[in-house]
Amino acid sequence: MDGRWFGRLLSWYPPFWGTGIRFRVAADYSAAEASMTLRFYNRNYFGTHFGGSLYAMVDPVYVLLLANRLGADYSVWDQAAAIEFVKPGRGVVRARFEVGDDRLREVRAATRGGATYRPVWPVEVVDAAGEVVARVQKTLYIRRLAGDGPEPAAAGDDAGR
Repeated sequence: MDGRWFGRLLSWYPPFWGTGIRFRVAADYSAAEASMTLRFYNRNYFGTHFGGSLYAMVDPVYVLLLANRLGADYSVWDQAAAIEFVKPGRGVVRARFEVGDDRLREVRAATRGGATYRPVWPVEVVDAAGEVVARVQKTLYIRRLAGDGPEPAAAGDDAGR
C-alpha cells in the first residue's frame, strides 16, 4: 500500500482519531510526520497536551516505517521507550521521523545472519515555534527472519540490482 494512503488510514485508527493525532507518511515509507492540535478532548487538567497523547504520537511510527521498508523477511517491534517532558505543549505539536537508505543499510548490516539489532532512535515533539515539548528514545527490536540466506533487495536500496 502506498504510504500516503497508509498515513490517512492510520489517522482514522480509533486511538489516534480519538486524540486528534494525524499522520502524513511518504509514499515510500521513508519519512512520516505526526501532528496533534490541542482540543478540549485531549488536554490535561492544566489545559496543556496530555502526556499520554504526546507519547501516542510517536509510539508506532518507527516500527511501521521500518516494517514497510524492510518487508516480510524482518521482525520489527518496539522494545522500550523513555520520554522526557521538557515543557507544556500547547497548540499544534509535531514529530518528524526519517528512515532513509543509510538507516536501512545500517539495519541490514546489523541483522545479517539473523542477528538481533536493538537500535535506540530519538524523536522530538516540537511546538509551532519549533521548541521541544518532549524528547523520546525508542528502542526497537529488529531481526532478519530468513537467517543466512541472501539479503533481500528493498525499496531505495541498490543491492541486488
